[in-house]
Amino acid sequence: MKHISLQRAAPAVLFVLCCTTGPDIGSWHKHIRDTYSGERAKDMVVWLDQHWRLTGNEAFNTSIQYVADALETAGYVPQDEAGADARLTYRMERRPMGRQAWEPVDGALDLVSPAGAVQVLRFETNRSMVAINSYSTPSGGVEAEVVYVGDGAAEDFKDIDVRGKIVLGETRVSALFREAVVNRGAVGVLAYNPWDLHRPQEYQHSIQFTSIPNDSAANSWGVLLSYAAHQELVQALDRGSVRAKVMIDTRFTRGDELTLVADVHGTTYPTERFVFTAHLDEPGANDNASGVAALAEGARVLAELVQTGRISPARTITMMWGSEIRSTGRYLSEDSVRAAGVRWGISLDMVGEDTEKTGGTFLIEKMPDPSAVWTRGTDQHTEWGSRPLSVDDLTPHYLNDFVLGRCNDQAEVTDWVVQTNPYEGGSDHVPFLRAGKPGLLLWHFTDVFYHTDGDRPDKVSAQTLANVGTCALLSAVALTSADGAIARRAIEELKQAALSRLAAEYDLSRTAVVDGDDSADQSLIVRTWMEWYRDAIESAADIELGGSSVETRDAIELAVAEVVRVGEDYSNRLLTEGG
Repeated sequence: MKHISLQRAAPAVLFVLCCTTGPDIGSWHKHIRDTYSGERAKDMVVWLDQHWRLTGNEAFNTSIQYVADALETAGYVPQDEAGADARLTYRMERRPMGRQAWEPVDGALDLVSPAGAVQVLRFETNRSMVAINSYSTPSGGVEAEVVYVGDGAAEDFKDIDVRGKIVLGETRVSALFREAVVNRGAVGVLAYNPWDLHRPQEYQHSIQFTSIPNDSAANSWGVLLSYAAHQELVQALDRGSVRAKVMIDTRFTRGDELTLVADVHGTTYPTERFVFTAHLDEPGANDNASGVAALAEGARVLAELVQTGRISPARTITMMWGSEIRSTGRYLSEDSVRAAGVRWGISLDMVGEDTEKTGGTFLIEKMPDPSAVWTRGTDQHTEWGSRPLSVDDLTPHYLNDFVLGRCNDQAEVTDWVVQTNPYEGGSDHVPFLRAGKPGLLLWHFTDVFYHTDGDRPDKVSAQTLANVGTCALLSAVALTSADGAIARRAIEELKQAALSRLAAEYDLSRTAVVDGDDSADQSLIVRTWMEWYRDAIESAADIELGGSSVETRDAIELAVAEVVRVGEDYSNRLLTEGG
């Protein structure tokens, strides 16, 4: 298992906005912190967790309507009924699905012996046991001999007739299904293939959800096994022939794909947007009922603060619930005029974790910076993993450090552990980056219950939901309301982050050169960080409402000059003195 540092990230430089008469980050933070209820968000997680959500199924549709009802209760008005001056609106988008939606209803696996049936798995306690896209068995279930095929490769089936039998294998259920059911006529499959991060020998009853191909011709099923269930089956096979009875009840339905979009409309620059997204199409409590609920509570908080006049964003804050990656991608591609106004995006995914139970820590997955090319020092990739990036893939922007600063604002109050990780991809921040928009992921990893039926509300922390929701909202409110003073303080904060990073990278590179690494290669790393922060500071020209004032442009110029001076000095020292 890859180690994930639990050290607290170095705090961003904090500024007390005590001497301005305009917007005040400290006041906004207090308003949001005092209004945001982690307990209310967790109550929604508990409600959503009752429903096994995949796009288009009844559970998904019921859940997204539940969020819509919460929006209406908070004061959001259906968009097609709202007046021109409405600040709070929402809409439900409907698109015909090109495939049927799938939903599990029930499932059971028993061993059959002359003495009677022995229960192995039940859906009510292992709701990931039924592989996605499984068809129902005939009423009463299917009983057949169990055949063991090891890793389930084609050669493992040599001289074994599996037609009409149940095949047990230690491999991906989709591969086992193709080989056993589609190619060889098995009645169904039992698969055991846990990830190491799930620590199966410790959490022996945990099952990871995954899918088989949707094959209406085969009309068959797959059952996923926990460590305990796999051991029970293998031990029974060691004693002789085994028969099993499997009952599967699922439903396929055809309907619309739903996406829910809410807007807090800006007062003076409504076409400029900060966009939040939280996907509904996974059945876990942390993944991703926590993101859905955190954003829904955020929508309630924004509504209350706007209605009472404690905040009044000049730019629009958009919140979206739907299918992972697909809904966000459509939002950014279907309407070029709307997309042009998107300034920032944040994905809320696995944001409610009780880390004492799940492991890992809260993470801000950064837009690609040089740590995604040269991962060293305190930077760590998670067990999610990454693909290699090059310097050409880097996306300099202030959003990384701005959001980290706001999360550290919250950490100063609650003693919350905040960390970052280099870019890895895999969630709703990806469509923003593909569209050329700044986009971050707020999440937790590693989670020992990730994508398993152990991901239930008892692994969710109300305090974590409040921490993440508060820092996310504070980031959005600040950027959609920023005057020149806030822009310049953000620039100063970014400059200090750059200088700290350059000093840290110089120390790492100097040590590397002493250890025999090429000084030119190490100089390039420091120079790339300098250039990244130079461009990130220049990107801050869009923070101030209406465009940068002379004072803000001067602040950018001075900050860039200092970062370039320091970065070039470090880079040249490595070249000329070997550190």
